[in-house]
This record gives sequence, C-alpha cells and structure tokens, in this order.
Amino acid sequence: MQDHHGHDHDDDDGHDEHGHEHASGPLAVLRHFFAPHSHDAADSVDAALESSADGIRAVKASLVVLLVTALAQAVLVVLTGSVALLADTIHNFSDALTALPLWLAFALSRRSPTRAYTYGYHRAEDLAGIFILVMIVASAVVAGYESLTRLLDPHPVGHPWVVAAAGVIGFAGNELVAGYRVRVGRRIGSAALVADGQHARTDGFTSLAVVAGAAGVLLGFPLADPLIGLLITIAILVVLRSTARDIYLRLMDAVDPGLVDAAEAVLLQTPGVRGVEELRLRWTGHRLRGEAGVLVDPALDLRAAHEIAHDAEDRLRAGVRRLDAVTVHVSPEAAVPVTPSATITQAR
Repeated sequence: MQDHHGHDHDDDDGHDEHGHEHASGPLAVLRHFFAPHSHDAADSVDAALESSADGIRAVKASLVVLLVTALAQAVLVVLTGSVALLADTIHNFSDALTALPLWLAFALSRRSPTRAYTYGYHRAEDLAGIFILVMIVASAVVAGYESLTRLLDPHPVGHPWVVAAAGVIGFAGNELVAGYRVRVGRRIGSAALVADGQHARTDGFTSLAVVAGAAGVLLGFPLADPLIGLLITIAILVVLRSTARDIYLRLMDAVDPGLVDAAEAVLLQTPGVRGVEELRLRWTGHRLRGEAGVLVDPALDLRAAHEIAHDAEDRLRAGVRRLDAVTVHVSPEAAVPVTPSATITQAR
C-alpha cells in the first residue's frame, strides 16, 4: 500500500519558523505576519502575492531614494569639480539601476504557472541576485581602481567641505535603502533583495571614503583619500564573499539544516506517523516547497493513510513558515524500521 498525497498551498501563516534561513549580515527578521491558518486556496494565493507586492514596494521606494541621492550629488559635482565625488555619483546611479531587474523579478513571480513553467516564475529572483552580485564585483573593481590611481597620481580636491557633505548625503541615502531592502528581504525570504540591500551598503561605504578623503585634505594629508578607499575596497570584498555564498546556496537548493530538523520533528509528532522515510525542502524565489515520505501502519486502509498524509501536510505548513507547497508520500512501515535521521541525512 502506498498513497501519494499532495496538495499545493500558499501559506504565510504567522506561526514561528522552527529554524532560520541564514543570509548575509547580522540583521535578523524584525517582523512576522500573524494570520489565522486557512485551507482556502484563495487566502493562500493572496499571501504569496502580498509578499511579492512587498518586494515591489521596497524596490520602488529604494529606487526613488537612490535617484534623489545621486541627483543631489550630481549638483555638487558641478559646483566642486571633484573627480572622487563624480565616481561616487556614478556609482550611486548604477546602484539605483540594480532595482530594475529586481522589480522585473518580483513582477514575474506574480505570474501564474504555465505548461512550460510549471513551478511558476519565482526563480527570476535568483537570476536577479546574480546580476546584483556582478554589480557588487564591479563596485569593488571601480573603488579599488580609483583608489590606486589616486595613490599613484595624487591630485588636489577643491571645496573639501562641500565634497564631504556630498559624501555624507551618499552614505545616508544608501544606508537608508540598505536597511529597508534587507529588512523586507529577510521578512519575505528573498535572497536577491537582501543581496541588493548589501550592495547598497557597500556603496554607502564608498561614499564614506569620499568623506574621509575630504577630511584628510582638510588636515593636510591628501593621501588619506586613496588609502581609505583601499580599505573600503576590502570591506566591499568581505560583503561580496558573504553575498556570493547566499546566492550560491539558493541556486543549489540549499536550506538551513534547522528547517529540515524542525520539519522532521513536526512529521514525527503527527499521529499515525511511525517514521520519516525522506524529507526535502527547497526555495523557489522567496517561498519554500517540500516533499516528504512518511511510514505508517501497513494494516491501514487507503482512506486512513490519506488522512494521516493530509494531517502531516497541514502540520508542516503550520510549523514551517513560508512553506508554499508540500507533497506527502505515505508508505507502509517495513519489518525493519527505517531510522529517520539516517534517511534524512541521505536525502540531504
């Protein structure tokens, strides 16, 4: 007897997530949605669309802030003629443009599955993450090149107070955008949006280099600008490493082992489940999908097995936050019990 039971449900219930998906940076999830559990498919779809809508709002707001920041810096570039400030302004314009592929990715993720894209378009977020990663690499290259060039060929900076003020504007705008993107990205589970937030943070560091360089000029040490610029380049590379790791793990369908442990515990606590044969979780965009195989009493009839599978599915969706769809397979328990931990380790 084997019952293959699977229902696709969107779910963003407010139950605590047992286990955490680790992304780059120290910030934790600051906000959870609380809503009663529902089996209504319309409620489920609305929850998924709401998370994508949150991502689009974050992208739109950050695009506006960064464009305003870059335009304000551009005006000061004309007044000061600072090459360093010009480079930072161009950098901030490029960062604003990274919002466009993210906007497109979130818009695509709201489209319904088709015969060709049976899982939908949620993976567009991961493709946007790759583009953002390339932009961070470009940021590091530009910052490093400009710093080395100024170190080998120093040149005076005019109106250092104005240049410093422009650098502060650039840092404030980027940090505001970075914090907002990371918070929303963590809340909805979007690695691409978190990566873009980290990118904005690196651009804020670059703006600080402009401030530090201007301060060095005021203190009679013109080489402070290129030296600090090199330190900022190293900081960008550190952020690049952690961001690249997060994008790589998402593309390779990796999840936090704590999520798997939590899901296993939920299944083993389901009445009628005698063991876990296999358990797989994966991210599609900012939503989770899962497959599970559970062992039950071989004497059960098909209806009873079906009810156990349905109960196991509901418990999984309640216990694992952002679990979008799960398929539960039911098999009769063998004469020699299967060790759940061993099979799950093998499944990973």
